[in-house]
Amino acid sequence: MMNLTYEYKLKPTQQQAKQINHYLEICRRVWNDALRERKDWMASRKCPVNACSLRSESIIPADAPYPSFKLQCQRLTEAKRLDEDLASVNAQALQQVLRRLDQAFDRRKKLGTGFPRFKKPGQMRSFAFPQLGKTPLNNGAVKLPGLGWVALRQSRPYPEGFMVKQARVVKRASGYYVLLTFQADIAIPAPPLVGPVVAVDVGLEYFLSTSDGLQLERPKFFVDLHRKLKSLQRRLKRKQLGSANWKKAQLKVARLHERIANTRKDFHFKAAHQLCHEADVIVVEDLNLINLSRGMLGKHMLDAGHGQFLIA
Repeated sequence: MMNLTYEYKLKPTQQQAKQINHYLEICRRVWNDALRERKDWMASRKCPVNACSLRSESIIPADAPYPSFKLQCQRLTEAKRLDEDLASVNAQALQQVLRRLDQAFDRRKKLGTGFPRFKKPGQMRSFAFPQLGKTPLNNGAVKLPGLGWVALRQSRPYPEGFMVKQARVVKRASGYYVLLTFQADIAIPAPPLVGPVVAVDVGLEYFLSTSDGLQLERPKFFVDLHRKLKSLQRRLKRKQLGSANWKKAQLKVARLHERIANTRKDFHFKAAHQLCHEADVIVVEDLNLINLSRGMLGKHMLDAGHGQFLIA
């Protein structure tokens, strides 16, 4: 199986944008309720028998099963019959929220990290439709469950010979986007390791240095705009929380962050394309980028984004 993910900018109507925001809010509520249910169940199993918490204590029957993904999906189905807001959102989109939470708990158990966090209003940024109807694509439009035909900016043609597997709607500071995952039953053989070989070393003095003598200067994406970002954040702090001016200032900060991220990603893809054009085999030093980002020069390491570049 071969998967491709294409990103397009949506151009929803005012009613469709309102409906997307409604979907995001309901997905946020489902995430928080499911997370609270899991945390309460775990807290009730580790309470000491001779003492109780001074703040609160979760009292759950001893025979109550663990709220797994399957059990929470069953409870979600029952809740949709009683709650009109839940019933107004596609059931599979809500199940995907529970699946993401279940995957977050699996990563927590594997890596030994803390619990997933509750999401404040506006912090849920995306939801997914794992299945789309027949012929969900048209020239400049995509058909999403519950939203109907939504216009999009078709910046590049759809891949031929592929079927749409799922769609994820993402809300950003610059608008709404859809990530379409295409799938085709194609087996890709491993490329042979023949041809010109280039060794790459990444760093801070130069973004990368190759064995052929190529050296790319490190662009300072965040540092160059740090003064402007600091000014916008200072203005945001002076606004009354929740007011219209506060929302406008918050949007300006978010747009600047998105601009920094897009500029960094654009540079990474252009640098990767230049390397792939000059060599058939690229060898990269195995670095522990996580530990490097926690050091004295961590801010500059994160600004360079070597991890994103190596993945790209």
